[in-house]
Amino acid sequence: MSKKYDVFLSFRGLDTRRSFISFLYKELVRRNIRTFKDDNELKSGRKISPELVRAIEESRYAVVVVSANYAGSSWCLEELVKIMEFVKNGSLTVMPIFYGVDPSHLRRQIGEVAEQFEKHESREDQQKVLSWRQALTNLASFSGDCSSKWDDDSKMVDGIADRISKKLMMITQTSRSGSTLVGINRHMKALHKLMDLNSNKSVRVVGIWARGGSCRSALARFVYQNISQHFESHCFLGNVKKITKGRHMSHLREEFLTKVQGKYLSKSRVKNQKVLLVADDLNKLEQLDALAEDFNCFGPGSVVIITTQDKQLFVSAGIKNVYEVELLRFQKVRQLFRQVAFKERSIAAVFKSVCCRPTSLALEWSGFRRGKSGSGSGKVLDSLL
Repeated sequence: MSKKYDVFLSFRGLDTRRSFISFLYKELVRRNIRTFKDDNELKSGRKISPELVRAIEESRYAVVVVSANYAGSSWCLEELVKIMEFVKNGSLTVMPIFYGVDPSHLRRQIGEVAEQFEKHESREDQQKVLSWRQALTNLASFSGDCSSKWDDDSKMVDGIADRISKKLMMITQTSRSGSTLVGINRHMKALHKLMDLNSNKSVRVVGIWARGGSCRSALARFVYQNISQHFESHCFLGNVKKITKGRHMSHLREEFLTKVQGKYLSKSRVKNQKVLLVADDLNKLEQLDALAEDFNCFGPGSVVIITTQDKQLFVSAGIKNVYEVELLRFQKVRQLFRQVAFKERSIAAVFKSVCCRPTSLALEWSGFRRGKSGSGSGKVLDSLL
């Protein structure tokens, strides 16, 4: 789905509008990053306009700058609730910036944050205040920038802008393969439910099963690129089957420690960190066992995604959160099939014409057709056309 804005800025104007936000906004615009900045704050008791909700929905990233008086603003908290709703359904990625505040105080809601919420509870509906508390807690559970870790605001602004630029570049590159998968938005929505990115519970292991190796790998990488920013450390292990071929399983652990990325990462130690690990194309239980030595030590909220063509591997490993995709294919396969279908009179001739083409698309189609009976070809044709 194309987005109107790259970034939606959420902030407390009283604290940062004329300082940090003005510098950040100017730098994002200078880099041609489409940024929405609302210059109006609602008075207490008024609802967020449909236009503002639409701006949040039509943004790729929500950069939420939490400052000293952020939690004291009912307007900011209402906006945050909407942001976190879109984050939960997978249509928006949040990037918290903790400006002059301790994220642990936000999570635990102590100190000044506790005082601010006491004032809200004295004049607002209790259920509404509860939704504000939950949204703030969820936000503070995401990895973000802390101003205390930067020498000055200018360096922090450059660092944030650099990271957003890189993420947008990766999305552009990844979309060339991922977005050409048929029904990519539907796949992502289903996977977001299984991954439950707002959870702070123990490590969540999710399986992806699909026929067609290249399509399965494209989906795995697309998921990785779209959610990796939610984690303190992250790693994509591609073609695990090849990595371990003819080698001891300890080599897989070494590969993981070599490739894992993170902001505050000492390569040795991802213990207790919130980590994303995507391991693509496993074919042996021993590979999963080798990786489990590491991911069993990951911190709360961590997600491990395993892809394979062997359903039994998930059963043997006791993985219950599995996304099964019977018809995972690239748009180009469907387009090729349509082109041929218009030229051929019979379904059999269409299959023969497509599968006999010496291309990767034909191989993909051939893999998809394997195991299908002739009686189902009409349904297959309908799904493609």
